[in-house]
Formats: sequence, C-alpha cells, structure tokens
Amino acid sequence: MSKQQFKFSNSVIIFPVLMLLSVWLVFWYQTTINYGIKSYGIRPHKIEGLLGIVTSPFLHGDLNHLYNNSFPLLILSLALFYFYNKIAWKVIGFGVLLSGFLTWLIGSSGNHIGASGLIYVLFSFIFFKGIFAKHYRLIALSLVVIFLYGSMIWYVFPIKQGMSWEGHLGGLITGLLFASVFKNNVAKPERYIWQQPDYNEDDDPFMKHFDENGNFIESLPEEETEIESGNDSETKVNYIFKKSKDESL
Repeated sequence: MSKQQFKFSNSVIIFPVLMLLSVWLVFWYQTTINYGIKSYGIRPHKIEGLLGIVTSPFLHGDLNHLYNNSFPLLILSLALFYFYNKIAWKVIGFGVLLSGFLTWLIGSSGNHIGASGLIYVLFSFIFFKGIFAKHYRLIALSLVVIFLYGSMIWYVFPIKQGMSWEGHLGGLITGLLFASVFKNNVAKPERYIWQQPDYNEDDDPFMKHFDENGNFIESLPEEETEIESGNDSETKVNYIFKKSKDESL
C-alpha cells in the first residue's frame, strides 16, 4: 500500500460537498425556474432517453426524494475519496455511465431520475472492495457501510411502487464489477522492517540489545576495532582501539 493511502486532504471534503451542492442547485433551478428539466431522466429503450444517463443523477421528483438521497451520497462519497482517492473519480464517472446504461437497458417504461443509482454504485463498490482487499481498515469500512445502509439491498427488487429498482440493481452490479476490475488498487498492509525479504536480524540495532537468552541489554559493550600494522617480517604489532562514547561513528 502506498504511504499516501488513507491520508487526509482537502479534496476528501471539497469534492463530495461540491457534488452534493450541485445536485441541490439543479433541484433549486428545477423547482423555481424550469420544472421541465425533470423530464430529462433515463427513458429505457428510447434513443432520446440515453441523455438521461448523464442528467438523471441531478434530477429528483420532490424535496423528500432529494433529502433521502443527500446523506448517503455525501457519506459514501466522503469514504470513497478518503480510502480510494486515486480512483474516486473513475468510480463516480464510469459508475454513472454504466449503471445508467444498465437502467436504460433493463428498466421499465417511464422516467427514471435521482442519484440513487450512483449511491448504489458507491455502496456496492466500497463494501465489496473492502472484502476483496482483505485489509483490516477496509474490512471495517465494509462492515460500517453494511451496518448503515444494509437495508438498501431490498430495494434492488420491485417491492415499492414508483421506485426505480432497475437503477438500484444497475448500481449494485456496477459497484461489484468495479471492485473486481480495479485489482491494481487493492490495498495491502505495509510491511514492517522485520517482514522485508532482505531483513537481517543481526544488523538490526534494536535486536542487538537482546542476548542469546532473550534478555534485554540496556547498554551495549563498547565496540573494539583491531588494526594490524607491520610488514612481511616475522614481527607484527597489533593495536587495539576502543571507541569512546563521545566519538562520532
């Protein structure tokens, strides 16, 4: 895992807030200036309905619809930008396109609008990515997500009249697919020094403070350096120097 992983930056807050703000601004425009833009949702099986793949996440039926989508969108996008900052925009951008296309492909007739398709992409991606990564922080995140929004899974089935379960299902499938595709971004825990392949215990300054019985030695014995001086004659003189504590190494 990169040392930059899980590192907080301003983008973790700024981008999710701007996304949510843009959705609210479009809703304000829709309700006060041009209510007709509400019709630019996904219209399945119609060529003109393909435009809704891009526009539908910004359109909502009423204030209650927008309110119910706002908190999950903000919380899940915050998690995405914090834990998966490098691929966050890919997940969002391609997630909107693919989940929208699936909605257009399998959806029933009507006008499918709302950011719930993207929310299901984020929910599915974050949950399955944590399971696939096998990293303790990401697994914990998956458990938090399933605890908060696990009940969303029921709405991928046609159990409520007037709700686009096709959009939810398309988002769920898209998130699962992305969690499998982005294999190069699977987080892995950093190795400690003793887990490195070239680690040698004898060269570790800390391990030198333990004797062969495992007892801790507070002060190491002074190192001795032996220098051999002389020539090829039979007489040789050996000098023993001891490094003082104040001598720089």
